[in-house]
Amino acid sequence: MTDENTFADRFRAAFRSCERTVFWRMTTPADDLARLAKGCEELGVDDWDRYGSRGAVTMLETQVADLLGKPAALFVPSGTMAQQAVLRIWCDRTGSRRVALPELSHLVHHEEDGPRRLHGLEWEFLTTGRRTPVAADLEALPGVLGAALTELPLRDAGCLLPSWEDLVGLSTTAREGGVPLHLDGARLWESQPFYDRPHAEIAALFDSVYVSFYKGLGAQAGACVAADEDVVDELRTWRARMGGTLFGMTSYAVGGLLGLRDELPRMGEYAAWARSLAAALPAHGIRVHPAEPGTCTFEVYADGDADAVNERLLAFMEAERLQLCGPFRQTDDPGTVVTELTAYAAATEHDPEVVAGWLACVVHG
Repeated sequence: MTDENTFADRFRAAFRSCERTVFWRMTTPADDLARLAKGCEELGVDDWDRYGSRGAVTMLETQVADLLGKPAALFVPSGTMAQQAVLRIWCDRTGSRRVALPELSHLVHHEEDGPRRLHGLEWEFLTTGRRTPVAADLEALPGVLGAALTELPLRDAGCLLPSWEDLVGLSTTAREGGVPLHLDGARLWESQPFYDRPHAEIAALFDSVYVSFYKGLGAQAGACVAADEDVVDELRTWRARMGGTLFGMTSYAVGGLLGLRDELPRMGEYAAWARSLAAALPAHGIRVHPAEPGTCTFEVYADGDADAVNERLLAFMEAERLQLCGPFRQTDDPGTVVTELTAYAAATEHDPEVVAGWLACVVHG
């Protein structure tokens, strides 16, 4: 068994030695900071925000509210803080701490039990396993719910997306039952091309919407929650209570503004490239989940041993000076390995058929 610390160090060294990339963004702190400085000039940002007021933060909040068709939006330093706060608001209003969500939700598995410990939230699972919620799942939960949440896409299920009809049905059922419906839209920007509908039409199905700026949009950090003005006003109070009203957030906001300008218009292109790669991989003995990706992110599976595959990945990166993908991990099946691939601008500079061949060499030797 490979020593994890040793492998991580070796992988990091190989990664940093590369001159080209496929599924990663290749930047340095100096690159990003220079881009932000240039962005300030291009966007007309000539004033610092102070504690989240004025300047680029206000500009970003206005753009997000307009884009999502909501009365207001609030910038929050992290999605974890944003979603815990808005769910707390809905639960306080409804008088119930029970939140219905998929068992594979990010809040369940990646937040160190924060929603329960900090806010007393109680989970009621709409679904278990790799399935997105539908109206019948919400209808099946008895008693009063404080809120319901769905995630677009359901990342821990391989970035699965529900059909538009299922999404509308879930929204209708929530509203008929008086259950506030919140969208974990960390990857809403990547999901929109699948539905081929305006962002505002998707957001209209939800009472509150969280979006992220550091994933697909490439900012350094930050999120927004869009909702009615009274919800956003209350969220502003919770942001302060949770330590999120930083003295200055201009750099984060400028990154978000640049992402909306430069990356958002290309999300359809990124998803199309990902589908082209996914279509090419089965001929190389590599399985894809979902079979036809709905976003620019999907999982690949192959027969093999993770240690052996990762050694070949390191050798490929060292020889080609090319950042190909992240390490593979063993699944519950000892004979199967998996990794996640995400296509953004760097990926589109490569031929999907060529990338499929590179992955096959790494996986199969």
